[in-house]
Amino acid sequence: MKLSLLIILTFLAFLSLALASQGKINVRKFKSEEDVAVALANYTANLSEKYIKEKGSFSCVLSGGTLIDTLRKLVQPPYSKKVDWSKWLIFWLDERVVPLDDPLSNYKLALDGFLSKVPIPKKNIYPIKYYKSAKKVALYYETRLKKLVHKKIIPLSSTGFPKFDLFLNGVGPDGHVASLFPNRPQRYEKKRWVTFITDSPKPPPPRITFTFPVINSGSHVAMVVTDAAEANAVAIALGVLPEPKPTLPCAEVKGKEETTWFLDKDAASKLN
Repeated sequence: MKLSLLIILTFLAFLSLALASQGKINVRKFKSEEDVAVALANYTANLSEKYIKEKGSFSCVLSGGTLIDTLRKLVQPPYSKKVDWSKWLIFWLDERVVPLDDPLSNYKLALDGFLSKVPIPKKNIYPIKYYKSAKKVALYYETRLKKLVHKKIIPLSSTGFPKFDLFLNGVGPDGHVASLFPNRPQRYEKKRWVTFITDSPKPPPPRITFTFPVINSGSHVAMVVTDAAEANAVAIALGVLPEPKPTLPCAEVKGKEETTWFLDKDAASKLN
């Protein structure tokens, strides 16, 4: 009897620890993309204030696609006045292997739509270094991250991967997140911080991307989706539609403290 009770208590403790390590999941549904943009600005500004107060900096990882446009409210009052931009650190969730001034570059997208409108110090912005080899670009970016961890600019999580404060993620119609695609092996990488892909199903083919162990070591993850094309992927990730085997990459995203889905009515249309 005592042994059975001990086994049950041990299992419950393990289950509690496992659930705690995943963090909570919030689903926020809005009538329009404009409403999502306002809510995302408020959310990001509040997290920025929290982390700067607690540790003196705020590390934010950006993705590409429509995410930068949905961040537009953050660079406008009242949110822009609330943020201490001098303490921000900017990184990229994934990047196309093209020169930084190429129209396809996620860095250029962020620079034109966001970074050029706020006073984040240039030394606090960490884009890739362009090489023709995607493997070399990935190695460079991972090495750069490791140096920042060594200097204690970015903390190391209990998982042994860098711990960023906020990931701002989009989702593709196929359920991909970052450049981790359903039918590509990079999604299964468990050791590298940054990996590369040379045959992306979305152009351009060569890209680098953070791996799931890094994404899921982040404190907060925002999944920002504002299009009906992603409605099925959203519903699968949130358990409303049957989960395929293997599961969609977007369903594997779980921030350490919190994962928040920001959805407009189109993206949330299959949740009703």
